Amino acid sequence: MQQQSESGCQCGDSSHSHGYIVAKDDYLKRLRRIEGQARGLQRMVDEDAYCIDILTQVSAMTKALQSVSLGLLADHMNHCVLDAAAKGGDDAQGKIDEAMAAITRLVK
Repeated sequence: MQQQSESGCQCGDSSHSHGYIVAKDDYLKRLRRIEGQARGLQRMVDEDAYCIDILTQVSAMTKALQSVSLGLLADHMNHCVLDAAAKGGDDAQGKIDEAMAAITRLVK
């Protein structure tokens, strides 16, 4: 799910393609599955399912979301951050700081 950096990348600008664009359909498919898992969890609670069974499904959904997050992060690092680092300057440090902030949010 990684794309090589394109010249002229200005990540955050809606006029270019993002790093995940080559795997967009895969991400959408995975997110739809996660959406289905969320509906399944709601149904389990509504039907008074056993607590441990619900927690098992919450864990599976959490892992699926983490997988999507890590894929998006890798795509961002290999596209936007790599491109900014190649150009250098303040934008490079800004992209690195932005990525570190995203990583911090993911691991909290």
